[in-house]
Order: sequence, then C-alpha cells, then structure tokens
Amino acid sequence: MTADKGRPRRTRLKIAAVSATGVVAIAAAVVGVTDAMAATAGPITGLGGKCVDVAGASSTNGAHVQLYDCNGTAAQSWTVGNSDNTIQALGKCMDVTSASTANGAKVQLYDCNGTAAQKWTVSNGELVNTGSGKCLDVTDKSTANGNQLQIWSCTGTSNQLWTLPGGTTTPPPTTPPAGGLNPNVAPGGNFDLSVWELQLPTGSSGAPDTILPAQLKGASGFQDSYFYTAGTDGAMTFWDPENGVTTPNSNFSRSELREMTSSGAAANWFAPGTHKLSATLKVTTVPDHVAVGQIHLGSGGSTKPLLELFYYSNGNIEMAIEQTPAGGNEVQHLAGNVPVGTTWSYTIGLSGNTISLVINGGATQTWAMSTTFNGYGMYFKAGDYDQTSGSSASVGARVGFYALKIAHSG
Repeated sequence: MTADKGRPRRTRLKIAAVSATGVVAIAAAVVGVTDAMAATAGPITGLGGKCVDVAGASSTNGAHVQLYDCNGTAAQSWTVGNSDNTIQALGKCMDVTSASTANGAKVQLYDCNGTAAQKWTVSNGELVNTGSGKCLDVTDKSTANGNQLQIWSCTGTSNQLWTLPGGTTTPPPTTPPAGGLNPNVAPGGNFDLSVWELQLPTGSSGAPDTILPAQLKGASGFQDSYFYTAGTDGAMTFWDPENGVTTPNSNFSRSELREMTSSGAAANWFAPGTHKLSATLKVTTVPDHVAVGQIHLGSGGSTKPLLELFYYSNGNIEMAIEQTPAGGNEVQHLAGNVPVGTTWSYTIGLSGNTISLVINGGATQTWAMSTTFNGYGMYFKAGDYDQTSGSSASVGARVGFYALKIAHSG
C-alpha cells in the first residue's frame, strides 16, 4: 500500500453524536459490523451531515477516502454488514494506509486482502479499525469537501460518530446511567439551561457567537464541538482552545454560560440579598489556569468581574477578587487543591458585602466585597474561560459539569 504523510494533529473531545438529521445516535456496545445488520449498501454520514466518499470516484488503490457533500453517487455507496467486517465501495475495501496503527494514519481504498487494516467494528456510534483499535475520524474536525479521513484514538467526539446505511446504529440505552446524567442527549436534556446563554470561542474577531436559552433547552438543544454532552458520563462539557475568538475586552476566549432571567433577558441582580452559584465539575485539561465560575459586573459601566474562581494545572483552586470596579487589581486567595481529572464541587456566594466560597462541602471561606461595588448590577458565569492565549487549536482547557444551580433570595 502507498504511504501517506499526516498533518499536525489536535486533542480530541467527547461529544454526543449528531446525525445528518440532527438526531442523537449513540451505540450501546461494541459489535462487529455484521452483528447488528445484514449486508446493506448506502451512504455513511458523519460530521456536518456529509458523506464518506471515494475521491474522484476512483477505484485505484490508494484513492483517498474523504468527507464530501452527499450526492448519491457510487463513490458514496458503502456496503456494510459483510461477513468479514469489511466496508466496501467500488468493489474495494476501506483500508488504513500501510496498516498503520498511528494516530493520523490516513484511510484509503484498496484491494480487499483480509488484513486487520480493513476490518471495522461498531462501538458507541464509532467505526473502530480492528488492526489499530482506533476510530475512523474526520481530520481536524474539518467539514471541507475533500478532507481525507484518518484513524485516531477513540474519544466519542462528533467527528468520530457515523450513521451507517439505513441509519443503522445499535439502539441507545433507554435509561440514564448511574448519577442521573444521560449521555445520549444534548446538555439541555440534563441541565436547566433556560436561564443561561452560551458564549462560544467561534465567530468573528471581537464578536463571539452566542447561543440563546431557547436554543439550549431540551434533549435536542444546541451542542457542538465546544459545548456538548460527554458520551461516557453525561457531563456538560466545555472546550476552549487558545486560538478562539475573544470579546473586545479580553485576550482570552471562552466556552462559558452567562446567567439570564426566566424571561430571556440578561440577568442583572444587586448585592442586597443572598445569591449563590453551585456546581459539581471536573477539569480534565488546563494549560495553566481556567476560570470555572464568576460573578461578573452588569449595569454600572464596568466590563470587569467582581470575582473569578480559578483552577490551576497544579490543582490549586484560587478565588480572585477585584478590589475596585475599574479592575486590574484583583487579589487571589488559595482556597483548596484538587488534582486534575478529579470531580469536585464549589458554591460561590454573595450576601450583602460578604463573598463566600465552599469547596467540596467543607468550611465556608469568606472575604469582604469592597463598597466601591455597591450599586453595580451583577450576574453569574460558569464554564470554561481559559486564561491562556495563542495560535493553537489543540491547546486549551476542557471542563465537564455534573451539576449547576443558581439560587437568589432576599
């Protein structure tokens, strides 16, 4: 077989599968391609609703297997359910170039030869190559026509999830897993997102994309590669690369929720009374530190937060409190330590002029809010506000939430 050089790769994420029709489809178990279906021919669809395609409809050995607009041609008609677990088009087999097991190895068309490089099984909505144990993957998550497919370590992300001919998948579980979060629905199916707006690290310079509460709500609500349900445990997951789009007042991008009112307006509450933001979460990737919770200033003329709860790559949890609404003078207070990849919880509170923080149900830590903040409107933020910037699309922070709740009283 011919060799094929790969391009630089990036970190992969876990996300529920969204088919071309927008229906979430997750397989429940590992099965051979033949175990769940009879031999069937038709399109295999994936990221962006596009089809697995043979470049140029060529049956030449080494022809690229790529992503392309679905067009109903023979180059996109794949026979699955074969007794030998091959996937075939144009009389030849889907093959991993040079039988490589490396991440980034390209996928091509080749004479069927019975090797493990040409055998595929269905697992959790993914197509797993038997020879490598790795998944058919959309390179760099790009839906550009002609993007040659590759194999990559299986992660459950949208660029590794496929709908086979006839929409064939193994049926998803009918009940959520232990812990109450269903990995087969969008985040809005597990969390009340009717009082949150989502800001993404995408869009145009200085104008990140925002997703309204109405779009986030429900089991079929919005999700993408930056905000999604983890296929393993149902966590509402945020991914924020260093090269993401930022707001005009920040050097850092974010995948983060912003508090809204039940009527869909921007929340803007005031310090009298008691206001709490509670979360259970896990930080799995962080280059340096990431803000996982904030009280931000609303009305009053400042673009700064009152406080940010930072999680550092060494596990330190620090409460950063601004001293005036002008910003640039925050003081950080070490509040705890939890190793990366460990689930933990926080409750951020503001009652009158007292800021409070509880980590993992422990003792309440308190600090005084400067009276210079009196009269400013405020709102909560939660998610993944990575505090590093750069040109990389693969370096960034990833945070999963298992619980998220706001409470206001008084």
